Amino acid sequence: MALPAQLDDTLKHAIKDKDTRTANVVRMLKTRITERTTSKGFSGEVDDALVVDVIGAYKKQLQKALAEYERLGERGASQAAELRFEIEFCERFLPRGLDEAALRALVRERLSALGVTDAKQVGRVVGDVMKTHKGQVEAGDVKRIAEELLQP
Repeated sequence: MALPAQLDDTLKHAIKDKDTRTANVVRMLKTRITERTTSKGFSGEVDDALVVDVIGAYKKQLQKALAEYERLGERGASQAAELRFEIEFCERFLPRGLDEAALRALVRERLSALGVTDAKQVGRVVGDVMKTHKGQVEAGDVKRIAEELLQP
């Protein structure tokens, strides 16, 4: 089932089951997808890649907010719990990330394939890996590993 249809189905079930937390998260995701598709310069259709990109961006935003609420301690506990729920919900729709060993092997392979031997060219490797593994890896992790592998 395509992700847009899966979100619609999840929303229907959440409303039927009176699960307001899930319904609210799905509504937020659908709103963000609509914002992306109606923005200036968008040409295309709503496909799984777009939905994954929107959900990934939303999850990243939630993680930043979660860190802020966790620093508040007891005062931010209820908001932090709600954010954790939303993050876990988003992760259901996102592809699983690569573990450290798999990412290290991928970066090593791309370094040799691109012929990169200088740390000044790490950006090429990051761009190349992000094109093929967007949503599965963080650009910062790719950069860190590439720099480690290129050190003399």
